[in-house]
Amino acid sequence: MTIILPDNVAYILNTLNANNFEAYIVGGCVRDSILGLTPQDWDITTNATPDEIMLCFKNHKLITAGVKHGTVGVIIDKSVYEITTFRIDGDYTDNRHPESVTFSKNIENDLSRRDFTVNAMAYNPEKGLIDMFGGAEDLKYKAIRCVGDADKRFKEDALRILRALRFASTYDFTIEIKTSDAIFNNRLLLNNISEERIASEFNKLICGESAQYILNRYRRVISTFIPEIEIMFNYNQNNPHHNRSLWKHTTSALKRVDSDLILRLTMFFHDVGKPMAQTTDEITGYSHFKGHNKFSVAIAESVLKRLKYSNEIIETVKTLILYHDVRLSDNKKQIKRLLSKIGEKNFRYLLKIQKADILAQSTYLREDKLQKYYQSVAIFEQIIKDNECLNLKDLAINGSNLIHIGITKGEDIGKTLKYLLLKVIDDELPNENNILIEEAKNFNNIIQ
Repeated sequence: MTIILPDNVAYILNTLNANNFEAYIVGGCVRDSILGLTPQDWDITTNATPDEIMLCFKNHKLITAGVKHGTVGVIIDKSVYEITTFRIDGDYTDNRHPESVTFSKNIENDLSRRDFTVNAMAYNPEKGLIDMFGGAEDLKYKAIRCVGDADKRFKEDALRILRALRFASTYDFTIEIKTSDAIFNNRLLLNNISEERIASEFNKLICGESAQYILNRYRRVISTFIPEIEIMFNYNQNNPHHNRSLWKHTTSALKRVDSDLILRLTMFFHDVGKPMAQTTDEITGYSHFKGHNKFSVAIAESVLKRLKYSNEIIETVKTLILYHDVRLSDNKKQIKRLLSKIGEKNFRYLLKIQKADILAQSTYLREDKLQKYYQSVAIFEQIIKDNECLNLKDLAINGSNLIHIGITKGEDIGKTLKYLLLKVIDDELPNENNILIEEAKNFNNIIQ
């Protein structure tokens, strides 16, 4: 097997070899190269100690923050390449980090400490592929399997539980049975992992090609750090619009939107508030969920804050959940008002969310829903094409104009501009300065 190395990576291996050290690319770059993917990072491992690495690359800028763990960063052409000494990890007492690190001269020791077989391969052009644990075969059969004892691997570092799910989701792999059993058995160890690290892995998981399957198969693992979803698992929506449990509907809808973090998070939480909003019609026996969007917003906000998401992500997801159930059709006024509230970017998100939601429901009235959906898409696109006025900045009148005609109080200026904008949005007034000036005078006489 031959892996084509970037020039800078080949240079690093050759430099270490020329100084009588072993050196290999290792981990994810080997895995991705075998899969025919382009590696994002090229990690290098060697039997040279950190001091010896720094001596070999003394003519380059170095990053030494990780030296005590055996890692030296070498900067070449403004890119950082991490070179790590073969090592043996000590005991893990916090389910995340080894208490100590011992440097080794043996590549086998280094590979045996790694998480999964597909990440425990090394390569250099002279020796070819070093694959002690069957990683290449597991890649061939699309399997995620722990190196050695799966139970021990997860107790060492509980984040590996989510890494296994993430790899399975993003690469469309299956998790080997012993590894899968160990994931379930050790899932509570995730309580020892920082919220930021959990969120980082969770983001990649839900954006993966196989996210729907992984979320369904390992829902009890996900509920370890998002217990709010447990009520959804076997929740019967008891409504002709739905033929799946609430959880199955959620994961089906998530699968049907683009692999975009905002869209996937929105779909994950969009209906989580339904059980809190449920009412049952005494005549038909069907359940209804009026106002569930507001409950969903509250739950999503609580979870996302707990997992330390940025305010920007939280606010965007909240907005999309709040309006995800708005019934759009051929009502141009409604579409323009909503566009004015949430903006073009969020409206485009919303259209994708609504289509996915429809397709994840039962076939009851589906064609009618889709027809109205496509009508709203067409109207929206025409509004954008015509560059219609939707915001105060697009209005053909401003605060200075109002001051000029005698409307000087800040509160009155704000009320007047909002009133005029709504009139223009509703097509009750043209967006023309002279007409808006006259309407402003009339409105100001009313509010005085």
